[in-house]
Amino acid sequence: MILGHASPSGTARFRSRFPAFADAGHFRKPERVNHLSDLRLSSIGIGTYLGEPDAATDQRYSEAVVAAIASGVNVLDTAINYRLQRSERSIGAALKQAIESRSVQRDELLVCTKAGYLTYDGTVPADPRRYFLEEYIEAGVIPREELVGGMHCMAPSYLENQIERSRQNLGIDTIDVFYVHNPEQQLGEVSRDIFDDRLRRAFVALEKAVVAGKIRVYGTATWNGYRQDPSLRDSLDLEQIVAIAREVAGGDNHHFRVVQLPFNLGLPEAFAAQNQKIGSRQAPLLDAAHELGIAVVASASLLQGRLAGRLPEFVRKSLKTDTDAEAAIQFARSAPGITTALVGMSRREHVEANLRVASKPLAGREEWQSLFREGNAKAQ
Repeated sequence: MILGHASPSGTARFRSRFPAFADAGHFRKPERVNHLSDLRLSSIGIGTYLGEPDAATDQRYSEAVVAAIASGVNVLDTAINYRLQRSERSIGAALKQAIESRSVQRDELLVCTKAGYLTYDGTVPADPRRYFLEEYIEAGVIPREELVGGMHCMAPSYLENQIERSRQNLGIDTIDVFYVHNPEQQLGEVSRDIFDDRLRRAFVALEKAVVAGKIRVYGTATWNGYRQDPSLRDSLDLEQIVAIAREVAGGDNHHFRVVQLPFNLGLPEAFAAQNQKIGSRQAPLLDAAHELGIAVVASASLLQGRLAGRLPEFVRKSLKTDTDAEAAIQFARSAPGITTALVGMSRREHVEANLRVASKPLAGREEWQSLFREGNAKAQ
């Protein structure tokens, strides 16, 4: 197990090796975010969601992660269910290689993972139902009444089990950011009161994991929850979730410090939708997170490749980029309030192409917001 975790001195050391990127604003500190505010984090992070669960894809991901670290990326994102635990293991193999070769140190990297969805172990078993029964239900890891849709759970015993598996898969003693994965999945079957109680018990377990040194901070990684209209059943209220974390920890020293949600040119709700609240006023997610001291990580910056090759010319022109992919990444990483924009990169050539934009200055606020005005004008 590789010891350590991301630290201010380590991430500053990493940043110092990429002066051109640093000058262009590629590294930023999530100021106002307790427990993370002094870290220097890359504006582009590597995601590991897509791909077949096979050895060839494992190797390509490991090579891509090593290349990303060598190219100026120090935010690594995965989940235990991605490619049946194989994405975590691919990152683990890359970390071992990069650290043993002394091209990076553990304290220079922010390693993030998620749990909530049931997953197989590397391959699909001959009898999937029997596997889950034996591995989780009969073993007492998952209370049967807390399994939603036959696939989602955030019971403390399950999260504790998944943290241990993820630590082993990644080969690290401490996970920097641990997300509860799509907690809104629970709201398809349970009431809001039951959901809040389950989240509260999950946070108690995660605060204990922080004390034990198994994770540094925790958060929620969502797809729909923070983008929905508040009237919808599976919407998430960030202010209420932070209130639960404060209740569990007895104040502002809680470790619920990061949220992840899709943010891109096709899904701009974190900036554009007034679906959160701060006190009595409505606000977009990015504003609410800033007020509440929460870092925001953007997922699906390329919308799983769908934004490459389909953008209007004015977007590339406004963002001063050469390709649609560069424009999409520049849009996400330049958004006011975004700490890191994740981009799926399963090949070394993806890393080379996607990191070109890191040497460009971030889009200015006025320049960035003009995209909304021009887009609305063209739509009318």
